[in-house]
Amino acid sequence: MGLITGLITFVVGALIGGLGIYVGAQLVAGEGSYTEALVTALVGSLVWAVVGTFFGWVPLLGPLVTLLAYLGVLKFAYGVSWVEAAGIALVAWVTLLVVFVALGPLLGVFSAVGVPGV
Repeated sequence: MGLITGLITFVVGALIGGLGIYVGAQLVAGEGSYTEALVTALVGSLVWAVVGTFFGWVPLLGPLVTLLAYLGVLKFAYGVSWVEAAGIALVAWVTLLVVFVALGPLLGVFSAVGVPGV
């Protein structure tokens, strides 16, 4: 994959990841703008990558610490509880799953930035 193709894929993935977090934040917390969701997606993906790099290799505990760090980003960004942050993440994940099933073949993108597991 070339530099331009990688950059385009990252930008489209970030926009789609921001959409998932935006929908989750609206449904769970009833607040937040798309811009805030996009920034949260970028920060969340960075935190996921850094924490996952340092702790992800630890059996059982590593993935849990990584997930909690990601949920902490959502909790901080939207001022919600841990349960609500998990709800935002779950709604974002389901939203992106639906988007990729419906639009994936048309967009040619099957990953999102800022929503783990998608």
